[in-house]
Amino acid sequence: MFSEVDQLAINSLRILSAEMIEKAKSGHPGMPLGIAPSAFVLWSKFLKHNPKNPKWFNRDRFVLSAGHASSLLYSLLYLFGYSLELDDLKKFRQWDSITPGHPEYGKTPGVEVTTGPLGQGIANAVGMALAESYLAAKFNRPGFNLVNHFTYTLCGDGCLMEGVSAEAASLAGTLKLGKLIVLYDSNGITIEGSTEIAFGEDVLKRFEAYNWQILKVSDGNNLSEIYNAISQARKNLKQPSIIEIKTQIGYGAPNKQGKSCAHGEPLGKKEIDLLKENLDWNHEDGFFVPNRVLDYMEQIKETCESYETDWNNLFESYKNKYADLAKKFIDWQENNFDINLISEQELLSYNEDLATRVSSEIILNKISTHVENLFGGSADLAPSTKSVMKDREFYSCENRTGSNVHFGVREHAMSAIANGLALHGGLRVYISGFFVFSDYMKPAMRLAALMGLPVINIFTHDSIGVGEDGPTHQPVEQLAMLRSTPNFDVMRPCDSKETAVAWQCALNKKTGPSALILSRQKLKLLKETGIGALKGAYVLKDSNNPEVILMASGSEVSLICDVYDELKKININARVVSMFCCEIFDRQTEEYKNGILKKDLRARLAVEAGASFGWHKYVGLDGKIISVDKFGSSAPSKVLFDKYNFTVDNIVKYIKELLNK
Repeated sequence: MFSEVDQLAINSLRILSAEMIEKAKSGHPGMPLGIAPSAFVLWSKFLKHNPKNPKWFNRDRFVLSAGHASSLLYSLLYLFGYSLELDDLKKFRQWDSITPGHPEYGKTPGVEVTTGPLGQGIANAVGMALAESYLAAKFNRPGFNLVNHFTYTLCGDGCLMEGVSAEAASLAGTLKLGKLIVLYDSNGITIEGSTEIAFGEDVLKRFEAYNWQILKVSDGNNLSEIYNAISQARKNLKQPSIIEIKTQIGYGAPNKQGKSCAHGEPLGKKEIDLLKENLDWNHEDGFFVPNRVLDYMEQIKETCESYETDWNNLFESYKNKYADLAKKFIDWQENNFDINLISEQELLSYNEDLATRVSSEIILNKISTHVENLFGGSADLAPSTKSVMKDREFYSCENRTGSNVHFGVREHAMSAIANGLALHGGLRVYISGFFVFSDYMKPAMRLAALMGLPVINIFTHDSIGVGEDGPTHQPVEQLAMLRSTPNFDVMRPCDSKETAVAWQCALNKKTGPSALILSRQKLKLLKETGIGALKGAYVLKDSNNPEVILMASGSEVSLICDVYDELKKININARVVSMFCCEIFDRQTEEYKNGILKKDLRARLAVEAGASFGWHKYVGLDGKIISVDKFGSSAPSKVLFDKYNFTVDNIVKYIKELLNK
């Protein structure tokens, strides 16, 4: 099964990884040196992939959850024939290279997901395995396993200390995602020392309680033992599997092996020389792969190419027998769905005051009838967030064809799993929860924005309007938090019509996540709202020669419309602007932006039941903001809006002061 050339290839990975880090004078050599044998066995004997086409649909997915071991991943990609050259390895961690410090999706061919924040990759892998099982149930037919691949993730002790991995693993076990396999590099070392100081549980027993198959490799250098464990994991399709692989961090570097200093420090030239001596590496140039290994890899690459060739032949036969399904399969991959919500007819169909979470439910269920690959759910809040597709069943281990998902009370994992679903391809993903608990989701939402993943986040109970549940459930600073995240569109609609626009914007955004910020309470349907929201901000009410600009989002828009009417009675001319989405507005032309927020009109007032942070760029030095810059209180929502100065009388008073009247 294994020969001398396999060991030579493994040592090539080790030396390449160490030399990359040494040249950069920065990186993490410990894990690559210890886990290289397991990674090579997986990639050479099991992983179904085609380096010539990294995006081939039916490939096995490999997620490096322990993203700090990126030098090993880049060495693997180079050795297996992805579009990396030795020069790319030499530019590790340098400006504008395709080998950044941690793996970045879209930056390096073959990198499936951006990792580095520990634990996230495991949850992403759960999402990928979930997508595979659902798509297989939808498209596979007897004799045609069109969707049939495994998801592997490589993690370390740190990944398994993070709560997000526990949340995701619990759900994976519940859903019996048998094509998910975790390789756990158990080296017992963290940055601060032995894991015994903070991580004393029996990890395998914990995963056994999650309903995982548990396996163990006692010697991380024993290739046959590694091979047998992965083989056994692949045979159990009723449980996800975790393989604990006992390794030594920094293996082969005699003065650092088994020590915490091996984790995140370059070895140094003297130690690399000793490493080469220990590994019987007789080549001075570290950026070198022996010809025997290169020849061996050519054979493996031919096998990899045959995987896709065989699948393409299968798909051709599938198209002949199941033409309609084959077309649907392609449509799902390419998201070939026309979302035509924004029309006069559509917007005129809304004729009553509704909470925008209720409006969203109506629109979601319109969308679900013709966007067939819509897939999503809630963190145990669907009845409150109104996020169930009523024409669809719920996904479970007994019903893989359901497209509503019970994520359980696991906001962080839900968001990271959604990233994995989106990364897998074939699905249009949404998730939902209470807006205040977006705090739990922030790390995964940030990565969605970084990777440009079009995950739709439905957030309800959007302000102090939550009322009696009190400050723990009333989001104050969360709007500012999301708006400060690059590549994240945050839409806070003021009525049903703007909610329809929000869904259209979210569905049409393909390069990053969106959030729909929705109310618990009913909001007034405004006759002036509509298609103008597509530009992020637009004028709802205006006057000849306005003296002041009033701007707001969400529930406060109808309030400033009422203020406009009061101002008119006392001969103050105003302009009312709905700031539906600051990010979309900021992307408009300067001409458009100056037309909405008149450049020469400096008397401005922003009204929003959240933190003032971020509004100053719109109101300027002379403007004012009515906001909530402290935590809320427990009381009925109408009482809170009154106590926090969100009333017509109070706002009119502010405007008079602003205008010195």
